[in-house]
Amino acid sequence: MRQDEAETIAIRALGWIAAEEGLFEVFLDATGCDAGEVRARAADPDFQGAVLDFLLLSDQHVTGFCDAAGLAYDVPLRARAALPGGGAPDWT
Repeated sequence: MRQDEAETIAIRALGWIAAEEGLFEVFLDATGCDAGEVRARAADPDFQGAVLDFLLLSDQHVTGFCDAAGLAYDVPLRARAALPGGGAPDWT
């Protein structure tokens, strides 16, 4: 997946998180951001990675987002891998 595609997925995921009852507040608590900072950083690929990290913490969130967006369930993980800091760890 190209980075620009991953960025689009992350922005869509942020919109889904914001629309889910109570989930946006959990996201704000988890990131330490307020709504203004989220708006200001939404286009930042590093922040988009954090959005996908949050989404990927819960299978329920992944399936909910993917079902709503019409995406395969592996898309958020592939998108995360295409954004800064999303590569697989090197354990050697």
